[in-house]
Amino acid sequence: MRSFLLGLALSSLIAFCGYAQKATIQKVDLAGEKIIVFYDLEDSNASNEYLINLYSSKDNFSVALKSVKGDVGPEVKPGTNKRIEWNIREEFGGFKGKISLEIRGRVYLPFVKLQNFDASKSFKRGKNYTISWKPGNANPVHIELLKGNLRVQGDLNHPNNGSYLLSIPHKLKPGKDYRLRLTDSKNSEEIIYTNFFAVKPKVPMLVKALIPLAVLGGGVALLGGGSKKSGDGGESTTRDLPVPPFPSN
Repeated sequence: MRSFLLGLALSSLIAFCGYAQKATIQKVDLAGEKIIVFYDLEDSNASNEYLINLYSSKDNFSVALKSVKGDVGPEVKPGTNKRIEWNIREEFGGFKGKISLEIRGRVYLPFVKLQNFDASKSFKRGKNYTISWKPGNANPVHIELLKGNLRVQGDLNHPNNGSYLLSIPHKLKPGKDYRLRLTDSKNSEEIIYTNFFAVKPKVPMLVKALIPLAVLGGGVALLGGGSKKSGDGGESTTRDLPVPPFPSN
């Protein structure tokens, strides 16, 4: 694997423009199968957020690299010591040779900005949840529920009015790999994913399993309070009627 990485010759270019904005690549390191790009992102307006992407010369910098993590993608805030980790083997397989990397960035104005979406809580089947966001434009929004990368359901061209009622289907399979995908209907490259969240039954499965047992238990208790056949053991709860006395002669 080391010989694989030693065959790479790296150079970097920052493509950025804007007054009082500056991005500087500090260094590029090789770490196993990963290439780590360190950079600083300066902006006089600290509240700005940026969309940062990493490109390579393998396709003439035409498509953003996907096997990346760190300070990359939307909502990157200005600051120093930013880093992008790129898994080159995952992206290109057994690539060998020289490659150049380029970072491109622009001020990020999302078409929607989710408000208080809590992916740590569980969503229950058969219930409705209000999803809220801050609109960034007037374009309608495609809102889809995904299980992993598989589309489960969705609404196309929903008004970008900042609110959506998410209905979790009654028969949806429980799992922890659900998320929402929101897409700008006028620009398919503008996509926002929520973090993964769990979908659970409305009534926990354990409770459902215990309910018939509790009823059965009550039935047994009820039967136990009635009469018992001979040979059951224990005292019978039934009482025989007294035998009337025979008339005396």
